[in-house]
Amino acid sequence: MTTALDIDPVQEAALIATQNDAFRHSILGNNTVADAPQGQFVMTRGVAALGIDAQLELTRRVAAFDGFNADSDPQGWHEMGVIEFGDTTVWFKIDLYDTDYTYGSPEPSDPEQTRRVLTLLLPSEY
Repeated sequence: MTTALDIDPVQEAALIATQNDAFRHSILGNNTVADAPQGQFVMTRGVAALGIDAQLELTRRVAAFDGFNADSDPQGWHEMGVIEFGDTTVWFKIDLYDTDYTYGSPEPSDPEQTRRVLTLLLPSEY
């Protein structure tokens, strides 16, 4: 097994970004993302209060998001994004936990040791 200590940081960031992208694409139940990492997709009360139609559209937008750049994604992990939804700004954030969802992952680039939590939230809830 390759660990983060065995690969250079640029390669590790690219690996984590690829895994985060696969996880985001899988939140719609897309069967073509068979090797997507394990995790959970949650939304805050503020996003839930926008209604079911907004939740569905925002979920689609998160799954399709590709607006990462050096300013918004300095680590290159594709872990956070901003979506403009009408007059509302919505963020998504992917956090990398251990397999018990208790602590940070000991090896973020290893899907066997990492579980993702993608949170959809309003900036005021951060």
